[in-house]
Amino acid sequence: MPAKNSNNHDLNCLTIEELERHAANIMDKQTRDYYNEGADSGSTVKENSDAFKKYRIRPRVLRDVSKIDTSVPLFGHRNSIPLGVAPTAMQCLAHEDGELATARACRNAGVVMGLSSFATTSLEDVAAASEGNPNALQLYLFEERSHSRKLIARAKKAGFKAVFLTVDTPMLGRRNLEIRNQFKLPGHFRIANFTEEEKEGNGEQKQRPSMQRTESAAGSMEGEERVPPSGPITFHTHAANPTLCWEKDIDWLKQECGPEMEVWVKGIATAEDALLAVHHGVDGIVVSNHGGRQLNGAMATLDALPEVVEAVQKKIPVHVDGGIRHGTDVFKALALGADFVWIGRPVLWGLAYKGQQGVELCLRLLADEIRLCMGLAGVCKVEDISKDYLVKIDKSGFVARL
Repeated sequence: MPAKNSNNHDLNCLTIEELERHAANIMDKQTRDYYNEGADSGSTVKENSDAFKKYRIRPRVLRDVSKIDTSVPLFGHRNSIPLGVAPTAMQCLAHEDGELATARACRNAGVVMGLSSFATTSLEDVAAASEGNPNALQLYLFEERSHSRKLIARAKKAGFKAVFLTVDTPMLGRRNLEIRNQFKLPGHFRIANFTEEEKEGNGEQKQRPSMQRTESAAGSMEGEERVPPSGPITFHTHAANPTLCWEKDIDWLKQECGPEMEVWVKGIATAEDALLAVHHGVDGIVVSNHGGRQLNGAMATLDALPEVVEAVQKKIPVHVDGGIRHGTDVFKALALGADFVWIGRPVLWGLAYKGQQGVELCLRLLADEIRLCMGLAGVCKVEDISKDYLVKIDKSGFVARL
């Protein structure tokens, strides 16, 4: 993040916590509930953030921190901070500029952007707004592979650097507020990456959101036979894919994506699956529990991180998302072995607050906090952050070295 922005404060919003409060006041109830809710009771959403409170930083002093480099390499690019913007769906709900505002903010900050398959802006338009800044496409691998094959080909052509296969949605988690609110994408928005399939013969886009929902059907079992989803692609009917498996799908995806795009798996939470990811030759892992929106009661991602790092043994990069709200959280995740972190909801809060400026504010706050934390902990380079800089607090309140 450019140093010239370090004193460019928004006096109404000095922390991510304040950004969340502003966004809560601005968003309508349906949007606020959709973005912020977790599965069932939402306990895993809370635990994702609370997990960071179990650690304290061990600062070193007299180490000459006059020159701090927060940048890290990723996708052949020098990311300004060890943090990227995670893929989150339907960003136009937060602000009319949606994913375009996020892409421009990421470009200005020198931060990689992940784009959801279910974005409200097409991947081509996001790539154009990014102006060469790296993008990764989050992918739900559909049961009917032709849909995914088309999307992958478009991402290649648009210059995306990687595909992040979401692997924690064989079924969709139960989100009670979404059910109670009868959440629907407003008719003036579209799931932009799949409207191509709804074009009429004259090439015009035919906007039929209500008909799309009634005509679409989720996959099911009829006896011993699997019937795939049918009708126009929607999140609730097509995103879940219970047929995904290591043996057939990872090799297929690597063939479709390579050599232009890397293949990552997003949603790993155990050493066993991390070892399988390495065995099947993926390019990287994102430790994730889908922001607490899938299996409530699952481990917080920070708690899952150490066993994944230990299993992988640096053979491939390990990234993590979930619950990161401050630069010290980023430092703690890196100290526990993550190579990089991703944030989701804070970016949506920034979008709701001030569009592109709000996303830039979000990234600037975190960048300033990362730099300050590194300096006060006595670290000049991201690669030098290690578990030596952390202690863990037990239930009795005592600290222990890692």
